[in-house]
Amino acid sequence: MPELPDVTVYVEALERHIQGRELTGIRLRSPFLVRSFDPPLRTIEGRVLKAVSRLGKRIVFAFDEALFLILHLMIAGRLRWRPPGAKTPGRNGLAAFDFSNGTLLLTEASSKKRASLYLVRGKEALAEHDPGGIEVLECSSESFATALRRENHTLKRALTDPRILSGIGNAYSDEILHRARMSPFKPTQNLSEQELRHLFESTCAVLREWTERLRGEVGEGFPEKVTAFRSEMSVHGRFGRPCPVCGTKVQRLVYTGSEANYCPGCQTGGRLLADRALSRLLKGDWPKTVEELEARKRLQSS
Repeated sequence: MPELPDVTVYVEALERHIQGRELTGIRLRSPFLVRSFDPPLRTIEGRVLKAVSRLGKRIVFAFDEALFLILHLMIAGRLRWRPPGAKTPGRNGLAAFDFSNGTLLLTEASSKKRASLYLVRGKEALAEHDPGGIEVLECSSESFATALRRENHTLKRALTDPRILSGIGNAYSDEILHRARMSPFKPTQNLSEQELRHLFESTCAVLREWTERLRGEVGEGFPEKVTAFRSEMSVHGRFGRPCPVCGTKVQRLVYTGSEANYCPGCQTGGRLLADRALSRLLKGDWPKTVEELEARKRLQSS
């Protein structure tokens, strides 16, 4: 799912390409994309796009008369910038937004169509789509600490909860926790003041660094390779590969349709966190170190 750095770069590219341009037409291919009915989507045809902004992981297109088009790309939704009148892809195409200088295509490379589009009128209606999490790059370390301590969650859950923090998902939470050298399962209410400050600094650093990296890749163009799995990442998507800091093999926890990637050497003092799926495979006898895990895997396969 595109997260804060990716969505920020999307917004900046959209500002360069279509802000101030007239939306001449909308071509829908998927009947499940639009989740609102009043005002009708056709209401914004012929209007000039006034501004583009980010709302958590959502992209907001602002038109006159306080009309806001809200796009949530979810996991597999992507935007493509093409010449005027470009056809929507037959297999993955959801919609095409035609402007005088080009066409913005919305695609989703998944059999489960989860991307959503809402058209609302008024700032109050727009605010209903805001989960309420604070913007880490705009808040103080004190506000960050207060938000995390409001309820007791694991760090992984707290970082990815849009009601607590805005715009952070699975990929960058892994990178943040690795930078902070903290376990994804550490409870938020067990953090000291020093740990909270360090986590805040790590969060800001990772988000800023990746935003700048993606900006550099895109330049004045349009993002074409938006993905949660990048070779430069330290732990996310690197299960079984060596940690770039200490060389320990990166481990992975799979739970409730999501996952956490971490380095035992950097984040858990060398200890393995129990993974439910692999624990069943090993009949509940969970090893405590990476070395024990590798030895037992070899025994299972022999």
